[in-house]
Amino acid sequence: MRALLSVSDKTGVLDLARELHALGVGLISTGGTAKLLADAGLPVTEVAEVTGFPEMLDGRVKTLHPKVHGGLLARRDTPEHMAALAAHGIDTIDLLVVNLYPFESTVAKPGCTLADAIENIDIGGPAMVRSAAKNWKDVAVLTDASQYAEVLAELKASKVVSDATRFKLAVAAFNRISNYDAAISDFLSAIDLSNGLPEQEAAPVRNLFPGQSNGRFVKLQDLRYGENSHQQAALYRDLYPAPGSLVTAVQLQGKELSYNNIADADAAWECVKSFDAPACVIVKHANPCGVAVGAHPLEAYSKAFQTDPTSAFGGIIAFNRTLDVAAAQQVSKQFVEVLMAPDFTDEALEVFKSKVNVRILKIALPPGGATAWDQGRNFMDAKRVGSGLLLQTSDIHELKLSDLKVVTQLQPTERQLQDLLFAWKVATYVKSNAIVFCANGMTFGVGAGQMSRLDSARIASIKAQAAGLSLAGTAVASDAFFPFRDGLDVVVDAGATCIIQPGGSMRDQEVIDAANERGVAMVFSGVRHFRH
Repeated sequence: MRALLSVSDKTGVLDLARELHALGVGLISTGGTAKLLADAGLPVTEVAEVTGFPEMLDGRVKTLHPKVHGGLLARRDTPEHMAALAAHGIDTIDLLVVNLYPFESTVAKPGCTLADAIENIDIGGPAMVRSAAKNWKDVAVLTDASQYAEVLAELKASKVVSDATRFKLAVAAFNRISNYDAAISDFLSAIDLSNGLPEQEAAPVRNLFPGQSNGRFVKLQDLRYGENSHQQAALYRDLYPAPGSLVTAVQLQGKELSYNNIADADAAWECVKSFDAPACVIVKHANPCGVAVGAHPLEAYSKAFQTDPTSAFGGIIAFNRTLDVAAAQQVSKQFVEVLMAPDFTDEALEVFKSKVNVRILKIALPPGGATAWDQGRNFMDAKRVGSGLLLQTSDIHELKLSDLKVVTQLQPTERQLQDLLFAWKVATYVKSNAIVFCANGMTFGVGAGQMSRLDSARIASIKAQAAGLSLAGTAVASDAFFPFRDGLDVVVDAGATCIIQPGGSMRDQEVIDAANERGVAMVFSGVRHFRH
């Protein structure tokens, strides 16, 4: 049995080679890997000795040779193949250990030049991997150090790698090649050629959206069904998921998550992690029905729940702080589908042990906050349309006090400004058309997803009334401009005393005049937050 080892990332390869040698496996290797093994006292044959041809072109050509690919591709159960090997003095290669030039990490470095990117495109490695994976019935191909232990265990136990393991390794190998080629395509097709070819030794200007989009996703699990029971569904995650995203969650207890659970949980988690203060978000059917901040999780939950106790029934609840026993005891009094937090105390988990159907998810908050991470990675949102894909950067605009433009005669107070900013943040996560009443760090009424902004305003006030909440003195956020004064009149009639909206309507002055007439303060944010 012979193994060819040629790795860029040498993690674990020396120990692997030692184990293979102890099992009587002959070692073939290239360049730096061969030197590493030889320096460790292992008997290793250079690929150049096998091919009878030296490495050339600065290592660009070393394994692209029939004595390598013939040894990998020959079917052992086909007499003609074996006769051809014998005629040309080619020995079989039974185990291939290859990981590729670090293209992805190279282009991720700030200032990566086009020349650096090109030189880190592996040619011989992918070719060998494809050959070995194609001939999986006879060859085991290892493309990651995490695979070494399983293969060694099988070799020690039975002297062979099982068919099932070889096939699994082949699938992983083809997936690796697919991801590698996609990364190359993403990088090169994003290069801006409007001013001609970039200099080889310069970092190329890259378009935000590449000429070809190559999404790479890994399946996490099959789901019982989709949005409805007659639909099939599965959950996938990005190949490189953002820290703090829902797909990094660990489920601590409860039933299997459904398609709708996951969609609603994502809406709740994205909203709650945007707050710096201790916060609680309750979501029902993709919309927040209660959002609040407080001194601790219990206060935040109690305030959020007050907004709409009816909708909170069977909702998704998310916290951005460790859930303690006090908050857990209060939450446990309600019917909850999914409960999320960065962590849970042992006492809090004990509260839910008898409620075995409650799905409890632990999700680490992203380092530096959700906004910092997304801005650093240009995180993308995607939406499928018929035979197509819409891509956009995430809606992570952070509105500051200094961004606000007061457009009314009445100036908002400091307290009102804080309420306006809170309401604006919540409105970001509400389906359009969105109208949100807030005060003192909690939502009082949420109007979501209506075709008319006027109807959203009416619904928000009706829901507050149904929950027994007074809207007197509240702040209102509208995710887009008021096209007419009627929407403003509705929220002021309900009790609002200050309003935040983007502005930008041809009737802005009409709405400003209405605000002045009604004696309320209004500020323009200059940005809108549609959420479809």
